[in-house]
Amino acid sequence: MAMTITAPKRRSKSAETKRYGFFPGCVAKESCTELFNSTLLLADKLGIELIELTAASCCGASVLNDVNRDVARVLNARTYAQAEALGLDDVITICSTCTGHMRAANKELLENESQMEQANSILGKFGASYKGSVSVRHLLWLLIDDIGLDRLKSMVVNPLNGLKVAPFYGCHIIRPESVNGWESSRNPHSLEDLIEALGGEAIDYAGKTRCCGFHIQLEKDGVATNMVGQNMRIAKDLGAEAVLTPCPLCHLALDGYQADSAARWGRTDLPTFHLPQLVALALGVDATQLGMKRHVISPGPILQAHDLAPMHVA
Repeated sequence: MAMTITAPKRRSKSAETKRYGFFPGCVAKESCTELFNSTLLLADKLGIELIELTAASCCGASVLNDVNRDVARVLNARTYAQAEALGLDDVITICSTCTGHMRAANKELLENESQMEQANSILGKFGASYKGSVSVRHLLWLLIDDIGLDRLKSMVVNPLNGLKVAPFYGCHIIRPESVNGWESSRNPHSLEDLIEALGGEAIDYAGKTRCCGFHIQLEKDGVATNMVGQNMRIAKDLGAEAVLTPCPLCHLALDGYQADSAARWGRTDLPTFHLPQLVALALGVDATQLGMKRHVISPGPILQAHDLAPMHVA
């Protein structure tokens, strides 16, 4: 539980550079390192500074939250305390599961005085405290609220050239609305707006707000595969050429399970992009820097078909 906070080494930037606390989560540092790297490349293009909270621990996810909610809440309070100590108001995530659990914990701390006192009594043993000044937000929300669609559109140098992209929100970035009520859980539209701002064509389909199956794959592998197959079949039949998701867990399921679902749903072969990959690509980051060779379903052919990447991208 001991925590040491060291001020990060600062790059030479203007005084106006917006600084954010950055909580990449576990998956982006292990299974989906391409997500972590593309996020940093995108931040550089946007002219913002993401200060990784390197002393932070896991958000607790479902594993810890289901076993001991108090411990999970204190772990998240510890992360917020790190951000406060660095003078940061925002903690930006790139994982929908992290977003949901961290926002829920923060909501409890801010609305329940006894739970805040409990957290601080523990943090105090290690020289830390949380005053409640931190907001947890997803990178998607930062792009829409802080950068803005008009500015993003003006920054595009490599437009998607009509690439037909199916958004996949999944569960945790839009539900429950009492915690993640940034947009409607029934009719979200941020990913569609973003795709169109980048020069793509957004495909609306019924599966975009359904579960990806990731959280049940170890218990009900066949069910998870079926869920992926059904969602991708619907998107494919409506003309989708690719999928965009703000969640690395959704990415792992969608990218990894399409082949297994082909026996029932037919081959869909829809490449699945992490949110910062597609945005960074449109803003001029070289496709070869975005880690697309790590994907199970190669985005290379579809990107080459739309003149978005060289032949050797994947």
